[in-house]
This record gives sequence, C-alpha cells and structure tokens, in this order.
Amino acid sequence: MSVHGEAKPVTVPDLRRMKGGTPQVWLTAYTTPVAQRLDQHCDALLVGDSLGMVLYGLPSTLAVSLDMMIAHGAAVMRGARHACVVVDLPFGTYQRSPKQAFASAARVLAETGCAAVKLEGGVEMAETIRFLTARGVPVCGHVGLMPQSVNVAGGFRATGRTEDEAAKVAADARAVAEAGAFAVVVEGTLEPVAASITRSVPIPTIGIGASAECDGQVLVIDDVLGTFNDFTPRFVKRYAELGEEIGRAAAAYAADVRARAFPQAAHVFRQARNAAPKPATFNTP
Repeated sequence: MSVHGEAKPVTVPDLRRMKGGTPQVWLTAYTTPVAQRLDQHCDALLVGDSLGMVLYGLPSTLAVSLDMMIAHGAAVMRGARHACVVVDLPFGTYQRSPKQAFASAARVLAETGCAAVKLEGGVEMAETIRFLTARGVPVCGHVGLMPQSVNVAGGFRATGRTEDEAAKVAADARAVAEAGAFAVVVEGTLEPVAASITRSVPIPTIGIGASAECDGQVLVIDDVLGTFNDFTPRFVKRYAELGEEIGRAAAAYAADVRARAFPQAAHVFRQARNAAPKPATFNTP
C-alpha cells in the first residue's frame, strides 16, 4: 500500500503495510522550514542524530544529546503535516538498560509529539526493542553500518564484505524484526546482502548505502541539497548544490553593503507626514 500523495498523515502501521509495495521515501529533517518543504514528498521524516555533524560541525554523532534531539524533533513536528516523523535516540541514552531506553523514548514522544523513535543495534538490542514496543513505543531499528559504533568499527566502513559480516547483519535484522520493530534502516551494507535481508524479514527495510531492492530509501537532506561539504559518502546522489548558491548570495550581499547599494529606498522605513505608523515585521539575527 502506498500513501504517497494522500492528505491524511502517514502512520507507523501505514509504513509497515508498505512492505513490498511502492518504495518508501524517507529524508532527514532538523528544522521547521525544511520539514515544511519536504513533508509533501516524503512518507517519513527522520530527525537523525546526523544533525550533530551536518548542523553542529561535530566529528561524529557521539556527542549529540537527548535535549538536542528533542529540540529538533519538536521543530520538525511543527513543519510536518503528512509524513510520519521518527526521531533518533542518541548515543548513551538507551544502551544501558531497557528501562533507560524507555525513559529516553518517553521523553522524546511526549516532548516532540513524534510517531516513533529509532535506535541502533541488532541482536544485542532485541530485548530493549521488545521492552519498548510492549509499552507502546514504536521502534525503527538500524543495522549494518552503525554510526554510533564508529569507534568499535574503526571508522565509517561498509559491512557484509565477508560471510561472517553478512551473517551478522542478517541476524541483526531478523532479531530487530522479531522483537517488534516496525521497520529497519540498513546502512552501508553490500547490495546482495541488503537485498537478501529485504526478502527475508517481514518488516520494511530502509536502505542507505544498501540496495535498490530495499523497501525504501533514506538520505541526509544536507547531502541531497549540497549544503554539507566536509565529505560526500559514495552512496549519496546530490540533487542540488545549494551550498554554492548560498556562498554566491552571501558574496553578492557583501558587495552591495560595501558599495552602499543596500539598503535602497524600498528596504527602509519612511513615514509620511501626519500618517500613523504601520507595524513592522522583522526577521532578526
């Protein structure tokens, strides 16, 4: 079943029922204006902890806090009317115990109004996923390349290259599905392995650097738009180069200011004699 284009909001059960149908469209979003632009085109908006890197300039996602995720999750919810909003649980907020995970997830759901949370891990997180879903918390899993485990993995590297790696990713995906997750992100996994996982698990697989045979795809919006230039993962397709446009716009503005070409008459407030002042609207820094 596809819900793309319908006016009604996409729900977690809707996403789960889309298994094997028209591929789901997921993108990350972190702010209200961007969420408003993406909402009508997406089945789901993921408030990813990738915001630590693309918005805050951090070297990895590990320093992202729960408060940061809640603030950005709430902002995205203010801009979403159609897409299902899923918020990442950041590193250190769910690994200690299922009870810790529930406390973190409960805060996210209550303070943002989002539909679900996402967490990384497979077999080792199955008990936690089962604990959360039994208590009314919809969970999206995340297996394969897991950015929160970057130090253990020795960097951001694709997985599934050996039989052991392929077997581990497959086992992780099965464990996530059996524990009650409604979907699972499969990241940085060799194409044949991701395709096989998609055929073998009963929940939607959302690929990123995986296979076109996944049940959906997700990308970081800043990669799609070309506003993040520190590095470009191999699996990214840029659909715009807005970073260059932003630079050109800033250069044109700077030139106008220095030449006293801005502001012009149309950009300043002038009051006619005996006229009542009109209220002004400001966008302040």
